[in-house]
Amino acid sequence: MKICVDAFNIALPHGTGVATYGRSLAQAAGTLGHEVHVLFGSRSGHSRISLLNEIALAEGDGAMGGTRRSRFGSASAFLRSARGAVRPLQARPVPVSGQVLLPQRLKVDAAQYWNAQNLYTGSDQVFRATNAFTSVAVGGVDLAHWTYPLPVKMSGARNIYTLHDLVPLRLPYTTADRKRAYYRLCRKIADQADHILTVSEASRRDIIDILGVGEDRVTNLYQASDIGSALGSVDEAFITRYVEGLLGVGLREYFLFFGAIEPKKNVARLVEAYLASSVSSPLVIVGGPGWGSEQDVKLLKSLAGLDGRKRIVWLGYLPRDMLAMLIAGARATVFPSLYEGFGLPALESMALGTPVITSNVSSLPEVVGEAGVLVNPYDVRAIAQAIITMDSDEAARIELSRRGLAQAARFDSAAYAERLAGFYAKIA
Repeated sequence: MKICVDAFNIALPHGTGVATYGRSLAQAAGTLGHEVHVLFGSRSGHSRISLLNEIALAEGDGAMGGTRRSRFGSASAFLRSARGAVRPLQARPVPVSGQVLLPQRLKVDAAQYWNAQNLYTGSDQVFRATNAFTSVAVGGVDLAHWTYPLPVKMSGARNIYTLHDLVPLRLPYTTADRKRAYYRLCRKIADQADHILTVSEASRRDIIDILGVGEDRVTNLYQASDIGSALGSVDEAFITRYVEGLLGVGLREYFLFFGAIEPKKNVARLVEAYLASSVSSPLVIVGGPGWGSEQDVKLLKSLAGLDGRKRIVWLGYLPRDMLAMLIAGARATVFPSLYEGFGLPALESMALGTPVITSNVSSLPEVVGEAGVLVNPYDVRAIAQAIITMDSDEAARIELSRRGLAQAARFDSAAYAERLAGFYAKIA
């Protein structure tokens, strides 16, 4: 088949779990022998000079005039997408010659790249105003994967939408989404999608119960991670030197949290539990501020310089290769999230042999299984006790590392490709 995957999250300058999902999906489809197309929605118009289109793809919107858009540009995006609600917008091919060095996050093996100017920005504006989806055409595509709830559909193709979770409806106080608009969009997807994919049984149940989607129209394929490729052939000796150079501590002498700093990640309780544990191993937090993070950011800034021991180290956002080194070198990952559609940090930690402390809610028990320590994310004492136990019990850490590697294998790229092949066979 000719398969198209949206680049809505892949194009973001900072990685997200959905971006990882999109790349993994595109790679798996290619591995199965399908012809893969990746659709961008850049603000850049189409140039007759092919090299300039390739340069615009590499730069991204943030590099091309900044993120501030003029009223004219916003109106132009709306009008273009409004036409797409009547007849399909024609995406333009962006041949990749290799003369322009693309950022690593944009690389999808053997994929063909396309751009429909302002597609995702404009379609959102049109949907809010008219409740209509914007239609787009990409060279005879048979099946379109929309890896995020987007008000877009592919003309002449089967449209498959992935809903990773319904957190804005389950925990509305933890996201910035406009809840009425979000619910309206999800309901529209539920009505119009040829099929809905999701990434856990917990999310599948939410989609069925909250959106009223028939059980036969929602499939859970879980998710895969490519974190191992970020380490390549790096050995433990190099990771040891790297960790010592960056943090000033030895291998497996620190606890790690990574993810966006936002309300559902439960950072304040994590910090409280860590301080209550009185362990000597520092807590390293990796992640940039997200919506609603003001109080957490104030807390982290105040504690990071509280004493000379630097018990809490906040590094902000890190590139994927650097993050992989820190995961592999940690004593344990502590990820007490309040709700996750999948919980990629738990999987990525297990895949790199790092023990995991995580929550006993939503999808996380599915992902971790018997390979991690599960705690009530609202119970600070339980989180603290798990940290104390993990810090002092080397035998438990070794056993959890072994179990984690085995559990992570259930979500590797080969297993994911097999599940995807089964899905394609089912809907063919």
